Amino acid sequence: MQKRVLTLNLLVTLLLLTACGYKPSSHYTPQVLGKNIATEVDVSMSDPENAVLIKDALHKAIYTRLGAKVNRKGTEESLIRIIYHHIGFMPLQYDQNGYVVYYQAVITLRFEFTKGKIQENRLIVGRYQFPIRPSAIISNDLRFKAIEQGSIKALDQFIAYISAKGLLEDEK
Repeated sequence: MQKRVLTLNLLVTLLLLTACGYKPSSHYTPQVLGKNIATEVDVSMSDPENAVLIKDALHKAIYTRLGAKVNRKGTEESLIRIIYHHIGFMPLQYDQNGYVVYYQAVITLRFEFTKGKIQENRLIVGRYQFPIRPSAIISNDLRFKAIEQGSIKALDQFIAYISAKGLLEDEK
């Protein structure tokens, strides 16, 4: 009896999702971004290593999440430019002795997207929480990982925004 109810519920759910014309956001993103994307990351003179981390994370996300190719500038359908706005670390949790044991990296990036006449500018904040040992400082490895992960989260937010824009454009 329970199997029948579960099967019926599953069938009704699938029917509702397909009957209402539901399409995942990944359906709309390639329409907006295109298949050939160029990237550009502005290098911060105070912290040039971060540009490499951001660019690698951006290329990885474009390939894995969108299935698009990253091309040289000049041969692309669209261009994503990322500019550092702010990178900071904020303590989140302290131990009983007052040492910080949990931090949050806050990475603020400006995304500038251009495709033909379409231009979008977005300031997005990516956050990444990570633990450290009590009375320890943030090592370069932890710092780079936090910046990379926070940047990926900001990029995911940007991709979600672009796919929502694709949905709006599709409805027009």
